[in-house]
Amino acid sequence: MPRVHIRVVSYDADWPRQARAAIAELNTALPGLFRDIEHMGSTAVPDLPAKPIIDLMASVRDLDAAISREHTLAALGYFREDNGMSNRLFYPRTGASGQRTHHLHVVRAEDWDDQNERILRDFLRTHPGAAADYAALKQQLAVELSDPLEYTRRKTDLIQQLVDQARTDLGLPLVDVWEE
Repeated sequence: MPRVHIRVVSYDADWPRQARAAIAELNTALPGLFRDIEHMGSTAVPDLPAKPIIDLMASVRDLDAAISREHTLAALGYFREDNGMSNRLFYPRTGASGQRTHHLHVVRAEDWDDQNERILRDFLRTHPGAAADYAALKQQLAVELSDPLEYTRRKTDLIQQLVDQARTDLGLPLVDVWEE
């Protein structure tokens, strides 16, 4: 089996513009569907190395509302993939090269404020030491590993610690960050 290359690159100052463009495109094509839509993940944290994939998270009244509009999402290049997470829809988008360029996570509006991805993004933006630790781990694992799932699993302990600290600071209950 050929080795898969996990690509973690230096922060690209164009990532926020790419996210804004994708958000505008989604809102134009699907008016009124999303209550909120934000840039998530490492590409949303200034100076943080990341896989060059723009992560977006959107909230909807209910998930069936998004499912009923999947034909429009598909026209934009977003195709649903089962990622095993409860109360969430996941739509990766692939570019002309065949590489993923975007991930769209769709959650229920009632769950929006409790999303760990949003909490972690905001924590990393305001805690440069934590962001540096996370960056170092990501870069190390990208060199050591060829399995994307193992790459994600091996980041989980640190992510759990950071999310636990952020949730504690916010007065939120602690929850597991990994869903099987």
